[in-house]
Amino acid sequence: MLTHTDNPWAVRLLTLAVWAAAGASAVYWGLRVTAPATGASAPVVANTPTAPDAQAVARALGAQPGGPAASPAVQVPASTRLALVGVLAGLNSGGGAALIAADGQPPQPFRVGAVVHEGLVLQNVQARTARLGHSIDGPAVMTLEMPALAD
Repeated sequence: MLTHTDNPWAVRLLTLAVWAAAGASAVYWGLRVTAPATGASAPVVANTPTAPDAQAVARALGAQPGGPAASPAVQVPASTRLALVGVLAGLNSGGGAALIAADGQPPQPFRVGAVVHEGLVLQNVQARTARLGHSIDGPAVMTLEMPALAD
């Protein structure tokens, strides 16, 4: 067994080697923990649903080939697709804005003269109504009214 009285430099060198190994280990793990992740990660792919094949579903439910053709899509009038939520009417200026919801979407603000929906222009707003037409100066095609206030 080695004692410090036999060779003092051996103990000092052994202590230095142990501390150097401990320091190198601490530096290695410190850099490893704080370094950003490297390597190629798998790209994230959104799972998009596919539309079902209407003819295949009809055949699975017993429809005969050559049967009656599918009825064309029913055209819903714009007056039922638009809802007036709020107005900001300019009393003297003739301007203003309206909050209009289209097709069940959240309402959006439209200024007088802006295209609201499918070529309809906001012509003017009043206290609880908004008039829409194909042009700002043309005849009104529809008038939207705000719902009645609840008592």
